[in-house]
Amino acid sequence: MFVTIQSFIEDYRHEAATTQKLLDALTDESLSQEVAPGYRTLGHLAWHLVPSGGILNPTGLRFEAPAERSEPPASAAAIAEAYRRTTQSLLEAVETQWTDDTLQVSNSIFGQQWKNGLTLNLFLRHEIHHRGQLTILMRQAGVPVTGVYGPTKEEWAAIGMEAPV
Repeated sequence: MFVTIQSFIEDYRHEAATTQKLLDALTDESLSQEVAPGYRTLGHLAWHLVPSGGILNPTGLRFEAPAERSEPPASAAAIAEAYRRTTQSLLEAVETQWTDDTLQVSNSIFGQQWKNGLTLNLFLRHEIHHRGQLTILMRQAGVPVTGVYGPTKEEWAAIGMEAPV
């Protein structure tokens, strides 16, 4: 659970920059990649990473975001740009609308009482979870993947080292 605004801002800026690198690597052709028939495509998953109200709505936090459950654009660049704009708006909203004390305020989310600091933590973990799925679909679509918490196999090779098994 986040207990200071600054700790969320620092974590989210770092994680958002990592997600942004992956989204910037997508191609329009890659957006139709499915893990299996009937599951989210890479485009739907990438669009799902663009923050909408979701679990943040009950907190009262207001920021510019695409309409919830809207269809993803057909353009990978449009998805990446929407993520860039929305994450910046979210960061500004947290900085200007909340204080450290606001993180201790509870709201009903999924029928449970969650403090805003917990909600921000789970919001961030949700993104990290789906970002992992995104990298798998990117590999299946033949899109180069950059390292997230360490080098990819290709990045190890680029620095002249064998990737750990």
